[in-house]
Amino acid sequence: MKDFIKSLPYPLLILMSIFMLLAPFQPEPHLVQKFNMLMAGNLTKPLDMFDVVWHLLPVGLLIAKLMISRKDEA
Repeated sequence: MKDFIKSLPYPLLILMSIFMLLAPFQPEPHLVQKFNMLMAGNLTKPLDMFDVVWHLLPVGLLIAKLMISRKDEA
């Protein structure tokens, strides 16, 4: 898994992260909608929880790549 994450190019991860954080663009990004649902106590459906994970996956991969590369440098 570590080798897979290391093989992902930074530009691709950055573009994917930005796109997935902002998608869909109309009427509002899913993460904003899901955050509002969480604050209201309505984030209970498994599909909604999966949607949050799906939209945050590229960000998680980017963070993992940064952590792995920082660890390899030390």
